[in-house]
Amino acid sequence: MAFPPQKIVVVGAGFAGLWAALSAARKLHLAGKPDGFVEIVLIAPEPVLCMRPRLYESDLSDATVSLTELLNAVSVLYVQGTVQQINVETKTLAYISNTATTPMATLTYDRLVLATGSQLFRPQNISGLAEYSWDVDQLDSTSKLDAHLKSLAALPSSSARNTVVVCGGGFTGVEIAAEMPQRLREILGAQTDVRVIVLERADTISPEMAAPPRPVIAEALASLGIVVLTGQTVASVDAEGVTTADGTRFASMTVIWTAGMRASTLTAQIPASRDSLGRLVVGQTLNVVGVESVYATGDIAHVYTDDHGHLALMSCQHAMYMGKAAGNNAMADLLGLTLEPYRKAQYSMCLALGQWGALVTVGWEQTISLVRGEGQKVKTYVNTQVIHPPPPNRVEIFAAADPDVQLKLY
Repeated sequence: MAFPPQKIVVVGAGFAGLWAALSAARKLHLAGKPDGFVEIVLIAPEPVLCMRPRLYESDLSDATVSLTELLNAVSVLYVQGTVQQINVETKTLAYISNTATTPMATLTYDRLVLATGSQLFRPQNISGLAEYSWDVDQLDSTSKLDAHLKSLAALPSSSARNTVVVCGGGFTGVEIAAEMPQRLREILGAQTDVRVIVLERADTISPEMAAPPRPVIAEALASLGIVVLTGQTVASVDAEGVTTADGTRFASMTVIWTAGMRASTLTAQIPASRDSLGRLVVGQTLNVVGVESVYATGDIAHVYTDDHGHLALMSCQHAMYMGKAAGNNAMADLLGLTLEPYRKAQYSMCLALGQWGALVTVGWEQTISLVRGEGQKVKTYVNTQVIHPPPPNRVEIFAAADPDVQLKLY
């Protein structure tokens, strides 16, 4: 009597999910097993990878990549759907699908790799935030912001029309703010007196970064005419502007919220410990601590990158390597092979700063490496080469999916 093959289900088609599926297929191949010996399933709303790190850019015409041909090349089965429920006791997923004949369908798994990413955190205590602010968290919200900005040209000139307020001076806030002066002038006219203001709650710009890059970031923003105000807490947002906790009012028709990320809410359905960002606490092999047969990777995983206490960041740079490790280990686990600990010895940061250029740093201490035009060359290379999936050639896919491969960014 033939038994159905064991199954690995990867949830999510972002950087971590894609690389988990490819790495699992690679591990199966290296073990000398035929395609289908273990079924690999990737479930996501669309078989598309969004280049999320590029969402600060104005031209996003090539910011998505179809994964269909790539997944087919390594015999990964794509299932269209959005997972709603996870039952780790019965090892089942319930999901909704545009193609299903029933409102809810189910999938079983032998090993689960959860790679559902992160989402923008919007505090509920800020009046008007959900109704009146914009964001660059996802492609659809970025497209809505772009349409809104272009619609401003039809309105009479005013301080509110010509002002963009970015709430949050972290990585995303800095990148989108740095793009805004040029973007506004292209839409409203080169001679328009545009204003871009960054409100940061901490007492410094880019508080999540190490000290070395902060003065460079401040210098770059100042050269672009961007006003950075620290120690500012947003109290409310409305159609005509934003008000801070101390009562200061900024007139603006475009308030962009970038202040913080949280792990996917699906992590709450896994009976395991989570950190303050909602990330599941995992072991060094990306296994969810205390939960059998479940791996977490990418933005939803709380894991150390080395033996020096550095936690993986919510970034594509870490998600790619974490995804490779999770897929590799989920397959090794099923095949009874040795699991390999996740490690990422190198860390580099590449921050876009509008017309000023870009900033590249190396190491966790974020030593400044390249700035301005030279930095921009690296940023362009990262955005157009490094974070893109490999060509749909089986040999190249498996080479790129090696979890031990460490790409130098410059």
